[in-house]
Amino acid sequence: MKASLLSIGTELLMGEIVNTNAVYLSRELKALGIDVLYQYTVGDNHQRLVEMIRESFTDCDIVLTTGGLGPTQDDMTREVACQVMGDDLVLHQDLLQYIRSRIESRGRKMTDNNSKQALIPSRAEVLFNDAGTAPGFILADRKGKKRIICMPGPPREMTRMFETRVKPILAEKADGVLRYRMVRTFGIGESQLETKLMDLIDGQTDPTLATYAKTGESSLRIASKRATAEEAEAAVEEMLEKVRERVGEYIYSCDDEELVQVVGKMLMERGLTIAAAESCTGGLFGGTLTSVPGISACFDRSLVTYSNEAKVQELGVKEETLRQFGAVSEETALEMAEGARRAAGTDIGISVTGIAGPDGGTEEKPVGTVYIGFVYGKKRVCKLVQRNMGERELIRAYAVKNMLDVIRQNISIEE
Repeated sequence: MKASLLSIGTELLMGEIVNTNAVYLSRELKALGIDVLYQYTVGDNHQRLVEMIRESFTDCDIVLTTGGLGPTQDDMTREVACQVMGDDLVLHQDLLQYIRSRIESRGRKMTDNNSKQALIPSRAEVLFNDAGTAPGFILADRKGKKRIICMPGPPREMTRMFETRVKPILAEKADGVLRYRMVRTFGIGESQLETKLMDLIDGQTDPTLATYAKTGESSLRIASKRATAEEAEAAVEEMLEKVRERVGEYIYSCDDEELVQVVGKMLMERGLTIAAAESCTGGLFGGTLTSVPGISACFDRSLVTYSNEAKVQELGVKEETLRQFGAVSEETALEMAEGARRAAGTDIGISVTGIAGPDGGTEEKPVGTVYIGFVYGKKRVCKLVQRNMGERELIRAYAVKNMLDVIRQNISIEE
């Protein structure tokens, strides 16, 4: 089964409202095994709506629309649906009473134009709106081969209607069940990831593998569409094991989690405490880690020691170390990490010092050079990152991700 999504509203085209409906519906339809071929956004224009729906039906069995079901003159989805599907609008008295009762229950008076919302195509199945006043509907063509599903635009109303009314209907009609895992990796580029998995990607039918790039990391989607959920899940898991054999060292999540969520969970599960010393990131690491609920059980503090004086006074970095190796060096990074651990009395100390730019780089240490120090038990690890991502904020954000990955790779249950 193939579908097209049509988001209706001039405000969407003008960027006044973010179109979250399309994202939600694409994910839900994918999970049902329904292929979404197109996403369109159309303003409140009758003729363009007609043309877009007709064009969608050349490839798709279903068109799902959101928006244009309100009581005002620019709400024209009902009329357009009737024109395309060959039907007429009729007034549903029971629906009119339902709308009236909902409006009056909120202490408001029903206006004449509200009755427009009770006009529904004569052949349509009504979709009652439990979260608002605008009902939706499902209308098939006269041959019963094509269907248009019209839902309100407000995300709360649309989501509720889809979950309670539309989803059960589509689940019965879906020609298979789709299951997928989103595998998140760090430390390997998209092209390198694809190269390592090329034998699995070449000639793939089911399961399918697709790589995606994100700032500083790569993702892999493993998907299978089978007759039952159990068959699809088994196929995905079998492929996931093959992927692990090739790139397991780079995988930090198989459930589309953010790196900070994974690391936060690891720290809490192991009962490890941590403190940080930040220079070039200026507190960004601490702010990122504290986005994890419950991390206060593990995270003690982050000392922003931007100047050399602060590194000496707050962390105990030796002045000789700074003179001989400089603030951006392995030696300074390790002393910073040890100083943070000592100051807080935590299990782990982590540090970052680098050149975020746009100025300050040298031939030996260009912009994007970052040293990450890590001390835990007898471990003393320093990671050198040299990647100029073009923008200061991107370099800082990438440094934080590397800090998180250093933690991930260097803590384990045994320790």
